[in-house]
Amino acid sequence: MNDTRGRLAVTGAVHIWHGRVRDELAPGDLALLDDEELRLARGRRPPHQAHYAGVHALLRRLLADHYLGGPPGAIRFGRHICPACGDRSHGRPRIARPATGLEFSLSRSGPHWALAVTAAGSVGIDLESRRDFAAEGVSELALSDPELARMRALEREDDRREFFLRSWTRKEAVLKAVGIGIVTDLRGLDVLPDDTGSALVEHAGPGSRDRWLVEEVDLGPDLVAALARGAGRGAGPVLLRAVGEVREGTVTA
Repeated sequence: MNDTRGRLAVTGAVHIWHGRVRDELAPGDLALLDDEELRLARGRRPPHQAHYAGVHALLRRLLADHYLGGPPGAIRFGRHICPACGDRSHGRPRIARPATGLEFSLSRSGPHWALAVTAAGSVGIDLESRRDFAAEGVSELALSDPELARMRALEREDDRREFFLRSWTRKEAVLKAVGIGIVTDLRGLDVLPDDTGSALVEHAGPGSRDRWLVEEVDLGPDLVAALARGAGRGAGPVLLRAVGEVREGTVTA
């Protein structure tokens, strides 16, 4: 471990790690999973099993190598209390052990993944593949009336698809930061997809009425990603860190 955790606390920065895991299952990845993750991994077929296990094992390696110290297998995860209903079984993920002030958010689309880490409060990240995302029949359930009107006004199908993808990732990022997921009505959340770069979004759903700074994150031509974090606290920089190589014992950027 280095002094990365201390620098995060001082600067209010968000580190975004990203990369692609292998399509082949590694025994070392399964060995790092907890019982619930292992059950979910074994319920998937190749290559989805390898993607799931690889990303969740990588989460532990990154946190251990760069923030927490100690062996990756010693890290334990839990949940924050859901702000909507008070249940701890489905709130925002947290690091339960070792004790830390860090917050994180993990997203995966096939083999592609992104991890946001910060010491500046709640954070949410969402990642979707342009190639694999299926939007058919979802627009009316996910977009607000103004968003739906703006999307339908676009002439090209590719532009409408891109508009929806940008809207979807922004909504997912906000709801992951809030800690309630997509159980809420997505149509009540307008994420200003016409605004490129960053936008201030208000979430007034169950459990909170907060403003979130939502930023698009460039992770490559085939991916759409968005980051959400609390607004009004003097947001620090967003630092991208691509993972170049993953071994069973370490992670190199």
